[in-house]
Amino acid sequence: PHAPGGAHDIEAFGPVSTLMGYGDLDEALVLAARGQGSLVATLVTRAPQIAARMAPTMAALHGRLHILDRDAAAESTGHGSPLPMLKHGGPGRAGGGEELGGLRAVKHYLQRAAVQGSPTMLMGITGEYVRGAVLYEGEVHPFRRHFDDLRIGESLLTHRRTVTEADLVNFGCLSGDHFYMHFDELAARQSQFGKRIAHGYFVLSAAAGLFVSPGVGPVLANYGLDTLRFINPVGIGDTIQARLTCKRKIDQGKLSPLGEPQGVVAWDVEVTNQDQVLVASYDILTLVAKRADLAPAS
Repeated sequence: PHAPGGAHDIEAFGPVSTLMGYGDLDEALVLAARGQGSLVATLVTRAPQIAARMAPTMAALHGRLHILDRDAAAESTGHGSPLPMLKHGGPGRAGGGEELGGLRAVKHYLQRAAVQGSPTMLMGITGEYVRGAVLYEGEVHPFRRHFDDLRIGESLLTHRRTVTEADLVNFGCLSGDHFYMHFDELAARQSQFGKRIAHGYFVLSAAAGLFVSPGVGPVLANYGLDTLRFINPVGIGDTIQARLTCKRKIDQGKLSPLGEPQGVVAWDVEVTNQDQVLVASYDILTLVAKRADLAPAS
């Protein structure tokens, strides 16, 4: 009862499979496109170059591409199997080609809204520091405050440091990084920067030296870096300065190996030069102890 092209139009669930031959990859893509898309498509191939050729076209038609080869076969979840971070648990055209399931499915039950306002207003609403918002600068170094006492927007503007030839040499010898932009005067002069520049990781390390409070205190350890970017080069003779601002507090409800309560603090770091030009930007995360008088009874 169906038209000749019915095999492309019927979505059959069950022990049914339609097999079609094709002459080349272009014809295979044309045949696949006649199915009008689905949530999941499987491409079985041993050749990455074939997958690279077919994936862009197939991706426009399907919510998920399952690329199957002999290396993946042993652990493959199969065509359409549910995975935690996908939006749908099986194949089919339901949902307009979207996937549904896992954490992303929860978001379908949440209302979304955009909030427009000044940086200070947005910081107050979201509980997260936004650059340009009001800063709170006090006499106590932010690293001397416990997790409970830190205020979002609490900030420190450090003293300054001038980068010298000795800094580049010492850092290069210590790290083993003798990249030509740091040590080859002629090559550096002919580069887009027109001069030798400091290692990006030297700038990162020097900034830490500017804002770290060295004594024993609530800050327990460096937990990691996010969003690191080296925006502008730092040359010999440039003077850098850092601003450290409490951006976000994350209470994971965890204890240290010693049984002490602690949280994670994300700090916004801006490193600028003598012209107030941003040279490095990133978030640094630290483990910060909570006050002992607020610790739960054992």
